[in-house]
Amino acid sequence: MALTVSVRRLRPSAGELPQYATAQAAGMDLRAALDAPVDLAPGKRALIPTGIAFALPPGFEAQVRPRSGLALKHGITVLNSPGTIDADYRGEVAVLLVNHGEEPFRIAPGERIAQVVFAKVESATWVEVEELPPTERGAGGYGSTGRG
Repeated sequence: MALTVSVRRLRPSAGELPQYATAQAAGMDLRAALDAPVDLAPGKRALIPTGIAFALPPGFEAQVRPRSGLALKHGITVLNSPGTIDADYRGEVAVLLVNHGEEPFRIAPGERIAQVVFAKVESATWVEVEELPPTERGAGGYGSTGRG
């Protein structure tokens, strides 16, 4: 059963609503809602509006993730990846892009800049204890399992 999400266009430059590129795609493409292109210099970041806001049902989040093609071809990625949109947020969705490439990158109006993936979220309650149950790994940190 598909998740139903209410969406609102906030400006004419929002263009088409996010959609899945294929029947089994996990993410929908988010587009830049710009009136004019934005040039992103190497090493710089920019908050790019999408022109949409949406309402998630309680118990869900939306994760904003990079597009693999932009990352591979141009070094463009989502800086706080994955960015989380909480179920109670009602503002415009914007994407924090960074240029890790060697050349300036022009973000065109309507360009696909990121993808959004919806996920269930579990709430947790802390239970403070004196000791945690033991495991084979224990407190071993980065690289302690010999697999990295």
